[in-house]
Amino acid sequence: MKISISEEAARQIERKMDEKDLILKLKYETDGCGCAVSGVPTLQLISKQDLDKNDILIETDKLDVYMEKSKTIFFDEEMKIDYSQESQSFRLSSPGQILNGRMSCSIVSG
Repeated sequence: MKISISEEAARQIERKMDEKDLILKLKYETDGCGCAVSGVPTLQLISKQDLDKNDILIETDKLDVYMEKSKTIFFDEEMKIDYSQESQSFRLSSPGQILNGRMSCSIVSG
């Protein structure tokens, strides 16, 4: 799997990290969706101790991204994380589709 992060998205994520020891996780959020196969991609900033043993590392040229190994089937092989100043939100896309055009990035504590 390959993930690229735009300059602006990396800047916005780093601003949210605010020098805290946080890592970036791309999560397939199924809470409240009613079914394990219905979900929404979101970005979370978590502490390293909150990583799950089943999380995998995807290295990018900007920031490392972690994902739940079991949820990788819901994502495309090649994706890009971008940021829109207009909507003040992140966007996850692949060459074939937009996976989430208004993706949030929240700080999640254990």
